[in-house]
Amino acid sequence: MDSFLLRLLLALAYPWLAHWAAHGGGALAAVVALLDLALVILVDGLVQRRPGAWLLLAAVAALLVALAGTVVPRLLLLAPPMLFTGLAAWMFARSLRDPRGALITRIVGEMERCGVAGLAPGLRRYTRRLSIAWAGVLGLLCAINGVLALIAVPDGALALLGVEAPLTITREQWSLFANLLNYGLVGVFFVAEYALRRRYFPDRPYRNFLDFLRMMGRLGPPFWRDLFSRPPASPGRS
Repeated sequence: MDSFLLRLLLALAYPWLAHWAAHGGGALAAVVALLDLALVILVDGLVQRRPGAWLLLAAVAALLVALAGTVVPRLLLLAPPMLFTGLAAWMFARSLRDPRGALITRIVGEMERCGVAGLAPGLRRYTRRLSIAWAGVLGLLCAINGVLALIAVPDGALALLGVEAPLTITREQWSLFANLLNYGLVGVFFVAEYALRRRYFPDRPYRNFLDFLRMMGRLGPPFWRDLFSRPPASPGRS
């Protein structure tokens, strides 16, 4: 199986495993969720059978098992929802200064097979503004996830530090938002934006939403790796 597809499947499994861990799954569920996260990070090296990747995975697994009876795994599970949305927001925001074009502008240029320069000016402006909107939405979700991770009880960050928060939620309530609703809201924004784009830009190369997803999937791993790569340095920078 291609490492890109395997990483995608592991990433899709993580929110459900994390919610299971927070909703009565216990220490074993927390270890499984964190091990799934380690696999997401190490999957390229594992698929390519690099000894270092396998040794690192074994070390992580051993450490997680050793810590299973402590609060550490549950504390670690508080971070990914905030980190995921924060990293995604940063990538959208960073792309606004990329000379190759904003993140969504480059995706649309590739899907339309004309490149960024070949896009109609109105569509180029729209996709740049959409990249700004995604940065804002994901940044807001990152902030919400951070606040909820602080005030969750009994093992939110403030509770573990012995600080009484003025407002608290249960760990199950935190997990419902952070591991499920969080990504559901991203999906709602994605679908709503598609409907808006079809209204303002009806002449597109895809027939419907499923066809749109298929076209995105056909862009392939090399495109996605290049899309999220570091922008090239400007001539004035060393």
